[in-house]
Amino acid sequence: MANEIATTEGGEQPAIDVSSIPGEERAAILLLSLSEADAAGIIRHLEPKQVQRVGSAMAKAADLNSDKVSVVHRAFLEDIQKYTNIGMGSEDFMRNALVAALGEDKANNLVDQILLGTGSKGLDSLKWMDPRQVASIIINEHPQIQTIVLSYLESDQSAEILSQFPERVRLDLMMRIANLEEVQPSALAELNEIMEKQFAGQAGAQAAKIGGTKAAAEIMNFMDNSVEGILMDQIREQDEDMATQIQDLMFVFENLAEVDDNGIQKLLRDVPQDVLQKALKGADDGLQEKIFKNMSKRAADMMRDDIEAMPPVRVADVETAQKEILSIARRLADNGELMLSGGADEFL
Repeated sequence: MANEIATTEGGEQPAIDVSSIPGEERAAILLLSLSEADAAGIIRHLEPKQVQRVGSAMAKAADLNSDKVSVVHRAFLEDIQKYTNIGMGSEDFMRNALVAALGEDKANNLVDQILLGTGSKGLDSLKWMDPRQVASIIINEHPQIQTIVLSYLESDQSAEILSQFPERVRLDLMMRIANLEEVQPSALAELNEIMEKQFAGQAGAQAAKIGGTKAAAEIMNFMDNSVEGILMDQIREQDEDMATQIQDLMFVFENLAEVDDNGIQKLLRDVPQDVLQKALKGADDGLQEKIFKNMSKRAADMMRDDIEAMPPVRVADVETAQKEILSIARRLADNGELMLSGGADEFL
């Protein structure tokens, strides 16, 4: 596969090295060359941070150089004969493809974040930092600033950041997150100025919908069980109704027993065997049988034997495996491929 196109016809243009084109820009070019359905099928397999980066590149596709597009096509898709949509209606294409891949609510929220442009760059920079580093950056900020940051970041990252805070601060922030519904552009502008002064500019006119009890529940799903239990008790002491709402929206590993057989089968196709084996080591008999009955008899018998033969496994390792499976289940649920019910049988 060629990395470099020597010259254009006529020999007047300098070579374009495909390796000089950022990966997310190359991915955007290729996705915009496909139908929305095909692009959505690819986007489904990306991680959230990858979707954010590629989506941002797709939103800027109108500025693409035609020579650059040709280089990417010839280097990575030599069989492609024709293409459309490059630079034309890229925002609509991006929105429709993301909706098809992620579901309307999640996609619209992501598109809103992407199209805020400079208004979200300061926040985006935090996504690539170690949670401890982010905690050290925001530790002395106003609690409302901390709340916006934690609501904006991925739930697993926010959970790790919260673990760096004192217990009383965790409670205050979780209550604020649960009560937060949207953030006005002026607040985003202030946050960006604080986080990254080099990113000047004004946020868009649209309020960003972040936070709320669902965000609080998702963050708590990624916390250690002991921390989660203490924090839930503290929230219940302050606001019993809110604690109930959060608890109802939380989805734990044992709730997989309530997923229908078709959903379990789809889940099993995406879960690595070693992860499943470790997760089931700490599961009750009912859930184990639910999983086994959705496997072939041979595969189920082998899994049972492997689990019985396993040496002792640390509780933390079992919980990590279970949370990895839950993460896959949530992705499938967001795509509409299975239904997850929380503590009060509410579908998420």
